[in-house]
Amino acid sequence: MPPYKLIPVNTSYIKPGASLDIIINNAGPYLENGDFLVISETPVSVSQERLVDESLFEPGLTAIFLSDVWSKYIWGYLLGPILRIKPRTIKNLRKLPKEARAHKEVVLKYYGILHALKPASEAGIDLSNVPGNFVSLLPEKSSQVAREIAKKIENRWKKEVVVLIIDTDATYQLGNFRFTCLPTAMRGIKSNLGIIGYLLGRMSKNKNPTPLGSSFPVKIEKALKMAELAEKYQKSQKNNLETVYKMQESFNANTNEITVDMLNSLNHTPAVIIKRIS
Repeated sequence: MPPYKLIPVNTSYIKPGASLDIIINNAGPYLENGDFLVISETPVSVSQERLVDESLFEPGLTAIFLSDVWSKYIWGYLLGPILRIKPRTIKNLRKLPKEARAHKEVVLKYYGILHALKPASEAGIDLSNVPGNFVSLLPEKSSQVAREIAKKIENRWKKEVVVLIIDTDATYQLGNFRFTCLPTAMRGIKSNLGIIGYLLGRMSKNKNPTPLGSSFPVKIEKALKMAELAEKYQKSQKNNLETVYKMQESFNANTNEITVDMLNSLNHTPAVIIKRIS
């Protein structure tokens, strides 16, 4: 494998409706032709104001069943151990709070039963890095956003780079078939499989973060590798709020108590520059 150099792009918290120009401005001085700029999906979603306040949703009977029985007990005590999902996930499922009912209602409303049947991380909806009872949906038109960012970089910094927007939810591989549970992914990955993809993924030994969109056509193997490198780097960062539980722990507060100002008090790494070292 060729060696790579990774450079973090640190910013303040990107607020709802704010421009992504702060990523461009902070990355620009370090970019060279041919680099990859890999951006996490949540700041893109927040910038697009793809936020939903779950406290406004009244869970129906289906959502209550999916939360209180299907996820908490059937997956937490039966299917989870049988299918050997992460012990941390099993632990979290077994102590699902009542607020999970409203979350399932949101999943049902925006993405349907196929995604709501997943025990956790449904449809790429992100509960971390957002304030209060809000969650962020997947960004819209990721490839278009990536192209716009690449164009701004070319105009301002005179550098031609590949911009990649990724999600931490997995892309799996069985033979030559690559697939994800997520509602959308870049070309070459079968998407929108929900619970079917999750079950098939239990048989896959190959797992990477999912590229959602690219500013320039790249081979899927290359995109997956760049996504993997960026995710590993971001997870190594001290202030990485990978899950809602990590966010609660970092602030010593319940989710509904977390504010934009609190999120802004941390150093964020929404993007990583990846350079190939010749």
